[in-house]
Amino acid sequence: MRTDTPRIEPLVAAEWDEAAKEALAPVLNDAGETLNIFATFAKNPIALKAFLEWGTFILFQTALSAREREILILRVGHLGRSGYEFAQHTAIGLQSGLDSKDIKNLQNPGGTGDWTEAESLLIRSADQLMSDHHISDDLWTSLSAHYSEKQLMDIVFVVGQYTQVCMALNSFGVQLES
Repeated sequence: MRTDTPRIEPLVAAEWDEAAKEALAPVLNDAGETLNIFATFAKNPIALKAFLEWGTFILFQTALSAREREILILRVGHLGRSGYEFAQHTAIGLQSGLDSKDIKNLQNPGGTGDWTEAESLLIRSADQLMSDHHISDDLWTSLSAHYSEKQLMDIVFVVGQYTQVCMALNSFGVQLES
């Protein structure tokens, strides 16, 4: 996992202009604070707003279960060597039906662990998409026995979104909240 030093510092509240405030509004907690990922992305408020719209779909509106989604996200976070992403989604994964053993297993070569057949296929999908940017015909056929067409699309969308997130977090050097 990467632990690079920050290249782009997150905006602090005193630096938020009107565009940043508007873009950050959906991700502020009750104390008016936000995560470093969002405070960093707020340096480009138009991009942050678009990112949040697509991210909301990925997190709350796909046809995948929360557990399936988090298996994909955590595998991508591991393969993308994003310590920030993996740490943030470990907590979400634990709330979505994964346990600490599952999360550890997602860091194994090939993601080996005590998975259902469908979950093993999800892990293989993340691996193929991260390495080849493509799901093979054989794997697609196997996935099709467990997932609808819409879910198959969502598998690709989730992996693609979190690949981009890992690239941004790693390149910008976004640090975990202290």
